[in-house]
Amino acid sequence: MGERDLRGKPIADGILEQVRKEAEEMSEQGWSPKLVSITVGDVEAVDVYVRNQRRTAERAGIEFQERHFPGDVTQDELRTAISAMNVDPRITGIIIQRPVPEQISVKALQTAIHPFKDVEGMHPTSIGNIVYSDTEIAPCTAAASVEMLKATGMSLEGMEVVVIGHSEIVGKPIAFLLMAEGATVTVCHHMTRSVQIHSRRADAILVAVGKPRLITGDMIKPGAAVIDIGINAIEEDGVEKLVGDVDYETASEVAGWITPVPGGVGPVTVSILMRNTMAALRRQKEAYDKQFAEQQDKVVATPSE
Repeated sequence: MGERDLRGKPIADGILEQVRKEAEEMSEQGWSPKLVSITVGDVEAVDVYVRNQRRTAERAGIEFQERHFPGDVTQDELRTAISAMNVDPRITGIIIQRPVPEQISVKALQTAIHPFKDVEGMHPTSIGNIVYSDTEIAPCTAAASVEMLKATGMSLEGMEVVVIGHSEIVGKPIAFLLMAEGATVTVCHHMTRSVQIHSRRADAILVAVGKPRLITGDMIKPGAAVIDIGINAIEEDGVEKLVGDVDYETASEVAGWITPVPGGVGPVTVSILMRNTMAALRRQKEAYDKQFAEQQDKVVATPSE
C-alpha cells in the first residue's frame, strides 16, 4: 500500500476560512470575538505557541490578547484574575498556556474558567458534554485528530478504530468523539497486554503516547488510516529532529493514509481553537438573547400603575 499524506495545512485553512466569515458576521451584529491567553513565568516554548495562536487568530478575524503573570504568582491570584475575565463581556475565551510553575494547578484553573469561555474544551462541563454527544466544543487536539480522520473521506459509522493512549485531554476525548460519530472504539494504554493484536485489525489508528516511533509498520493493517498525534524531540546522527509516536518510514509503506510529524495534527489543532471560540461566542450570544427576552417579558407582564 502506498501512503497518502494527510497534511494539516489544507484542513486548517478550510476551518479558518469558515471561522473568518462567521467572525465578520458576528462582529457586524456587535459581537466581536476576543481571546485572552494567560502565560505564567517565562518559558521559551510557550512563546512559540502564543505567537502561533496570535497569528492564527488574526487570520481568522479574532482579537488576541496576552496576559503575562510572574512565575511566583499564587493560585488564588490567578483564580481572581480568571473570575474577572469570566464576567467581562468583551472576552470570548480564555486559554491557559502550559507548562505552569509547580505551585499552580492547571486543572484547578481550567475549572475556574466559566464553561461558556472554555475554548480549550477542558472544563469538566465541556468534557461531560462530550459524553452526551454534544461535541460542539471539545479539547482542541482531540477534535483536530478526528477532523483529520474525517478528511480521509472514510465513513466513521461502524469504523473499527484503535486509540493508543488514554490521557484526559487527548486519548479519552478522542474515544468519545469517535463514538458520537458511530465508530467502534478500542482504547489501548500502558497496561494493554498486546497493543499489536488490537492495532492490526483497526481501520484507523490514533496514537498519542509521547514515545518516539512506538508504532511500526508491522502493527498496522494494510490500507488503515494512521493519525499520529505525538511530537517528540530526539537526537539522531548528531542532529536534533522532531518525530511522532509512529515510525513514519515503516508505517507509510503499509498505511492508506498517514499524518506527517511535524505538519500533521498541529496546524489543525490551532484552527480548532478558533472554531471553538466562535462556538463559545454563539453560546454567549444565545444566553444573552434569552436573558434579554425574559426581562422584556417581565416588563410586559408587570401591570402599569
